[in-house]
Amino acid sequence: MPSFGIALRVLTVLALFTVVIALATKPARAHPHVWVTAHAEILYDESRRIAGLRHIWTFDEFYSAWAVQGLEEDYGEVGPAQLRELAEINATSLVEFGYFTEARIDGDDRGFAPPVDYDMVYEDGQLTLSFTLPLSEPAQPRTAFVMEIYDPTFFVSFTIDKGDEAVRLVGGPQGCAKTITRPSSSEIEETASLSEAFFATLSAASDFGEQFANRALIACP
Repeated sequence: MPSFGIALRVLTVLALFTVVIALATKPARAHPHVWVTAHAEILYDESRRIAGLRHIWTFDEFYSAWAVQGLEEDYGEVGPAQLRELAEINATSLVEFGYFTEARIDGDDRGFAPPVDYDMVYEDGQLTLSFTLPLSEPAQPRTAFVMEIYDPTFFVSFTIDKGDEAVRLVGGPQGCAKTITRPSSSEIEETASLSEAFFATLSAASDFGEQFANRALIACP
């Protein structure tokens, strides 16, 4: 798994997580190593154009505990200042992986501007990162908007949470049809037979993780 190349204490979503696994007393688990439960908001502007996405990602307890290690203030709590810094590092360091997000309007890929409004909370033993990812140029779909969330290397397993409200339209037109597709647990379990050597060959340009993509298709009248 490629590293973001920053110091261990300067944490990102993926940074140097392989070091923790290599040093763990238990054998390293097969891919994936990090699990994220995702919510998303599709943001419309006043002209009913899609202007961006709001991601809300909750990390599994194992990764969360490692990520906040050493960040506790008095009384063993992680302070808001540390979480704000951690949120900024996370959100701004994901450009190498395209923010694990693809967006298409009427079949055409759309780029993103740098993330804004990033935040992080640590509750009940889990970290939740939220950030807004603006489209580089707002656009109004003629047919459909498609959002995909996945890690090309499958180091991180993303799953959009259960229920249609896990993907919400904010400021959009009425009467839109929404279809959410999630990777199946059986597909994920099948990767356990693959070696770590195989995953070590993958990079941000790989397409292996695309088969585990979460997709939301929005079609509005």
